[in-house]
Amino acid sequence: MPKSYSHKAGRARVLRRVTSLLSLTLILSLSPHSAHSNDLRIWDTLQGTTPKGYVLLLRHSYAPGVGDPANFKLDDCSTQRNLSQEGRDDAREIGEWLKRREIKIARVESSRWCRAKETAELLDIGRVRPNRNLDSLFQESDLINHPQTLKVRKQIRDYRNKRGLLVLVGHFVNIAALTGVGVDSGEGVLVRADGKGVIKVVGRTPALNRG
Repeated sequence: MPKSYSHKAGRARVLRRVTSLLSLTLILSLSPHSAHSNDLRIWDTLQGTTPKGYVLLLRHSYAPGVGDPANFKLDDCSTQRNLSQEGRDDAREIGEWLKRREIKIARVESSRWCRAKETAELLDIGRVRPNRNLDSLFQESDLINHPQTLKVRKQIRDYRNKRGLLVLVGHFVNIAALTGVGVDSGEGVLVRADGKGVIKVVGRTPALNRG
């Protein structure tokens, strides 16, 4: 359960996180990135199948703001950043896009943050199960080696021989720490672990080009 923090401490943490995000964004901007149409080709291959080992890491859809308010409480959505109406519409649109692919969904898991849970629920592609390892790491310093990141990385590796698409709904910093890829609100990356346990990005979902 996240602890409350003073306004001053909260501002300091936000500044540290913004600095970290800027560094992360710079690294991501230097990474080679193919045309988005190439990122979508894998979905044609998976159309109508029960894929093996594929995991979709999806960022929650549009929720105005950065981080969380100083009075953040995990069990009180009114204290959190939440989806705007645009964000809710986007989540439904993403869900419809996935349904049109007719890909077997094995499981849907979500961060316990309200904006991630609501995104997962509005996808309407299966029962949503909470996964604390997907909770936002915005306040953390070492994202790549954080225990949550390591556990999700292991989850993806362990899923390599399992059937159906595993959908994990979370946050920008968590996805970037796992993949080295930056995603917009409501955008996702499709990953799969190879025989050596290396997690590779094999595709993306369409960018909605909204906030």
